[in-house]
Amino acid sequence: MNISYNWLKDLIDIDLSAEETAAALTRVGLAVEGIHAFGDDKIFDIDLTSNRPDCLSHLGVARELHVITGKAFPAKPRGREEEAEAVPFPALLAPDVVRIEDPELCYRFTARIIRGVKIGPSPKWLVDRLESVGERSINNVADVTNYVMLELGQPMHAFDLDKLAENRIVVRRAKTGETITTLDEVERKLDESMLMICDAEKAVAVGGVMGGLGSSITDDTVNVLLEVAYFDRNSIRQTSRKLGLATEASYRFERGVDIENLQRASDRAAELIVELAGGQLDDFVDVYPNRLTVPVVVSNDISRAVRRLTGLDVPADACVRILTGLGIASEKQDDGSLRFTSPTWRHDIVIEEDLVEEVARHAGYENIANELPPAFEAGEYQASEAKKKLLRQKLADIGFDEAISYSFIDTKFDGQYEPVPGIVDEKLDDKFVTLRDSVIEAAVRMRPTLLPGLLDSIRFNLNHQRRDLKLFEIGKVFANSAGTNPLPAEREVFGLAITGGELLQKHLEPQRALDFYDAKGAVEAALEAVGFPSVEFRAAEIEHLRPGQSAGVYIDGGMIGSVGRLNEAISASYKFRAPVFVAEIDIEAVLARNTAGVFYHPLPKYPSVVRDVSFIVGRDTTFDTVRDAVVDQGSDICRNIGFVDIFEGKGVADGKRSLTVRFEYRSDERTLIEEEVADAHGRILETLRNTLGIVPRG
Repeated sequence: MNISYNWLKDLIDIDLSAEETAAALTRVGLAVEGIHAFGDDKIFDIDLTSNRPDCLSHLGVARELHVITGKAFPAKPRGREEEAEAVPFPALLAPDVVRIEDPELCYRFTARIIRGVKIGPSPKWLVDRLESVGERSINNVADVTNYVMLELGQPMHAFDLDKLAENRIVVRRAKTGETITTLDEVERKLDESMLMICDAEKAVAVGGVMGGLGSSITDDTVNVLLEVAYFDRNSIRQTSRKLGLATEASYRFERGVDIENLQRASDRAAELIVELAGGQLDDFVDVYPNRLTVPVVVSNDISRAVRRLTGLDVPADACVRILTGLGIASEKQDDGSLRFTSPTWRHDIVIEEDLVEEVARHAGYENIANELPPAFEAGEYQASEAKKKLLRQKLADIGFDEAISYSFIDTKFDGQYEPVPGIVDEKLDDKFVTLRDSVIEAAVRMRPTLLPGLLDSIRFNLNHQRRDLKLFEIGKVFANSAGTNPLPAEREVFGLAITGGELLQKHLEPQRALDFYDAKGAVEAALEAVGFPSVEFRAAEIEHLRPGQSAGVYIDGGMIGSVGRLNEAISASYKFRAPVFVAEIDIEAVLARNTAGVFYHPLPKYPSVVRDVSFIVGRDTTFDTVRDAVVDQGSDICRNIGFVDIFEGKGVADGKRSLTVRFEYRSDERTLIEEEVADAHGRILETLRNTLGIVPRG
């Protein structure tokens, strides 16, 4: 943003040099990145953050100088010796010239008619003033609209009134297939989300972005309709991106302008147009169907809040002076607290911390000392973050590396992967979130699953001769949701991918190939680390997994994800030669459940007794079924039931298999005797015979 030093002096009596002014502005957060000369003027190149649209004008910067210097603000309307006579403004008329059909996108619209103007070149002072900040002169009327925008921060547009059908303005959304040729002589195709300024028949401007060529001011223009309006910020941003059309007006509208500044800006522009182009003021219409409410912030002790958050010791009266100078009104309440009302030009002041930031800017960031916060205010992890840290640590402990992938993927992955349950709304025709302006070519889809990113990492490593891989990622996935103009659904997910082999104990021993049970075990270890030692796996058909080597993951009866071997089609597309096993879990759903936490027990003092038993079971009988039956039986000394082996083949009937289970018996109070173990073991075998109909293999 270019700001003229002389223009600032027209608004406020500055007794600082240009260099001193630049340093003062930088100190309060309006970083002046450079100063260059323009004739007898100095131009500041100011870098503004997106939350300070109020300083996209000389008035806004002068307001900051008012607080810095204490000078009256604003002192003068403009710095020219010859002042025009005051222009009498007509009374407000009924809003029959303007109709707002979409008040959700256009909150307020003012229109002023000026008849009998003479279009011509602007005077030298106006041309010089515009050129000093990088704007070119067009004609006296267009130059006035740009001048007032740069001075007061309010974009506006002048129409040739005689080119408007029925001399009327209709503010509505574009119609399907509608087009408009904008001032840059480009025909643009519109869609129904875009707000248009129209006459009684057609669109004449893209609201908040650019005017139309057909209604523009020309040398033949005699009557002018001056538009000054307030549009929805998100609507302007979306329209500007869709059309690929960024203008000075859209830059300000999409960040937020002052809705209470419209008539002031209109008066200022009308005054200058009459002075420079002649003419007489006629109708003025102000349509304001939905009044905006400004945020109110209550602070029990603003000075204490500043000290607590920044360490700065600023007295309460000094805090109020700074905030009042910035336009933030204060009112003392009966309980002694202060009620602060945000000005309409500051959209970023909504909580007490915002007030503290304003005080700290003018009290001086450089005065904030380096010190540790008090012990009672020391930071700590949120519960979910602490659990995710445990999950990461557990996976790192068992040999996994963390991957971080882009959130954008190609549309070719649509339908290839089955996301975790509940992410995608299957009722929607358009299930996925698509970027209109992607940062990576072809990657226009917000990922509904982590797997494409993980598999890209696997392929990259394989191409660099790294064959033994264990990767995991925790990140957000996205999908469209139902409703009227809803925000996309977001969910945090944990995914992993493994391939290759693993050495067992020593380098002299042979390498073991990673398999389904490694992926399953990693999921169990990760979930146990966050407080879920009991996880259920059920055979399931998953879109991207190989049939017979895939399972759904369940907690408390609800499916939270899947684990299994990547199917042949996807493996072939990546040119994977070795099997790749993947898992994806809805970690947000897991962490939302209340858990009892992690409990620690002393190591056992007494030895265990182990019994391995092989059972002949049907193919539909799983180890989990056997374990659950034993747990339900409730033996006091049976401390663990583990899977050992499974066998099918010679000696086992068709449709059956041999399942070997390990039972561990132990007491925390004494060494068990053989009779106690035999009794408990016999009761467990009896339970399995009665409930599942299985007996030890003979």
